[in-house]
Amino acid sequence: MKKFINDPMRVVDEMLEGFLAVNARYARRAAGHPRAIVRADAPVKGKVAVVTGGGSGHKPSFIGYIGKGMLDAVAAGEIFTSPPVPAVLECVRAAHGGKGVLLLLGNYAGDVMNFDMAAELAQEEGIEVQQAIATDDVGAGFQDEPHKRRGVSGEFLIWKCCGAMAERGEPLSEVKRIAEKVNANARTMGVAIAPCTVPAAGKPTFVLAENEMEVGVGHHGEPGVAREALRPVDEIVDMLAEKVVNDLPYRAGDEVLTLINGLGATPLLELYIAQRRLQQGLAGRGIRIGRAFVGEFFTALEMAGFSITLLKIDQELKELIAAPADTPYLVQT
Repeated sequence: MKKFINDPMRVVDEMLEGFLAVNARYARRAAGHPRAIVRADAPVKGKVAVVTGGGSGHKPSFIGYIGKGMLDAVAAGEIFTSPPVPAVLECVRAAHGGKGVLLLLGNYAGDVMNFDMAAELAQEEGIEVQQAIATDDVGAGFQDEPHKRRGVSGEFLIWKCCGAMAERGEPLSEVKRIAEKVNANARTMGVAIAPCTVPAAGKPTFVLAENEMEVGVGHHGEPGVAREALRPVDEIVDMLAEKVVNDLPYRAGDEVLTLINGLGATPLLELYIAQRRLQQGLAGRGIRIGRAFVGEFFTALEMAGFSITLLKIDQELKELIAAPADTPYLVQT
């Protein structure tokens, strides 16, 4: 294992120290837990607090989107590990501005369990808490039971839309409705040509031959649902898009947001080539692109790969996506 680290068991704490030093105008530690990171101006009175969290290793997610128009607090776990209950609870306490708290999370057993427990404890303290779970990963299978799927880069779009709703001063029920609407209309699938290495493990999460790719990978470095021969990227994009488009399904006349998300070690040069092909394929299906994002939004350490997300959008979602945001890794005016 070759990494620019010190002690593998101190990676997250040292990362947070560096992040907060650079981004003090956006975020700070909550007083009650070192892994509870909140908006610098938290709590913001008169708005719903939007709180998320998960394992570290997904930079710029999750902490990179703390700020006005997106997230109020993030509970940080170890690499690809759920944050502890006390960290989630402290995020809720520190972010609560009087209008309730919406917990947004991916569909991982540890996250669900720990966020549930934190929500119960917060409610016992008199804080109104609701939850919404992302399940956008087509690569996880479960076509007949989509509620069992993982939440991956579609979570970024949920944070953006819910953050915009909360910033407007909308009630908790409306902010949760938007989370569920985005999730219902978003689908993602990824592919990788090289794994990542979790520092504490010291070895790759899987091994690929030089001419192989892993299809349907998750964002925790786990293998996908199939191992196939590496092909030109146009063919890979067509294959991923076919599975994503047919899962909702998306139809001619739909308007969508596209998200080409690098998984940590894929150059922008290659991501833009993938975007080019995705645009061509959607145009051939009569599907219009209303907004496109290309870059690293939800990574898996240094995994070489990318994912494709489509979000079916209407006027309401278009306005929320376009709404102002001021965070370390997304600024819109």
